[in-house]
Amino acid sequence: MNKTYILESRPVGAPTTENFKLTDTELRDLQDGEVLLKALYISVDPYMRGRMSDAKSYVAPYEIGKPIVGGVVAEVVESRSSLYPKGAVVIGGLPWQQYSIHSGQGLHRVDPDVAPLSYYLGILGMPGQTAYFGLLHIGKPKAGETVVVSGAAGAVGTVVGQLAKLKGCRVVGVAGSDEKVAYLKDQLGFDEAINYKTTPDLNAAMAQACPNGVDVYFDNVGGPISDAVLLFINKFARIAICGQIAYYNNTAPATGMRVEPILLKKSALMKGFIVSDFASEFGTATKELATWVREGKLQYQETVKEGFEQLPEAFLGLFTGDNTGKLLVKVADLGS
Repeated sequence: MNKTYILESRPVGAPTTENFKLTDTELRDLQDGEVLLKALYISVDPYMRGRMSDAKSYVAPYEIGKPIVGGVVAEVVESRSSLYPKGAVVIGGLPWQQYSIHSGQGLHRVDPDVAPLSYYLGILGMPGQTAYFGLLHIGKPKAGETVVVSGAAGAVGTVVGQLAKLKGCRVVGVAGSDEKVAYLKDQLGFDEAINYKTTPDLNAAMAQACPNGVDVYFDNVGGPISDAVLLFINKFARIAICGQIAYYNNTAPATGMRVEPILLKKSALMKGFIVSDFASEFGTATKELATWVREGKLQYQETVKEGFEQLPEAFLGLFTGDNTGKLLVKVADLGS
């Protein structure tokens, strides 16, 4: 028998544990070309909230009664495939199951000797690549410029800020607790950080943190934080729209500041992106990120929950700021 989390119902507003259902399924025999995978680490990510709804988006929604699917690092425990022998470690978009049978298409082998396996779901995986391409290809920071990052203590934001520092920029992060602010400044080298939950006047705080204005804004959240940042953008500023987590649980269209006059007056670029837009360059990004990690130029922190049954609670924690760095669930040890 095999434990599986399925989507029991579509959330209205913020998701709850009632939207998930833990089931037992029986595994069939392997066919030629297939592998049996054991989940080691399972990723929870904000974009998954969109897939829980049936609204049209850049990726198909989850189906009611079917398993949740996300990033998973898994071990091949049985194989009838010439590509993936028993004992190989792979990463791919896999169901929330302890074990899964897979054709092998879309899987990628990872090397446990290069980095901890969990890193392939974080700084060497989708979040790291998202930071890399959004900042370097859209933000295009130059030495001496000011870069602001919202959601700065998350899996993407922590990497964005450090990459900006590598480029010689002044970096300002926005996060949701004093502990996260201290982490950004004391450990990651951010020049300034703002706790948006306890700051009474975001506009005044942004003015103080960015005395020379904002040249690059990496936006993970939207909402009032972004409204405050955009008031201080400089001529020819670049804004990379990575996420809008402030709106993901809304039940009605959001309203707020009209940004077009600001962009026009500042000749600014605002561009949304999905990391898969840069799929042809994933290899280059991973190699460069791995080099910086190995050289100690990029630090990395994870929030790891233990146990398969922790998946729904871990996912819900994304929307309450439970994590610093990448949030994931450890299901099993390699070779166990």
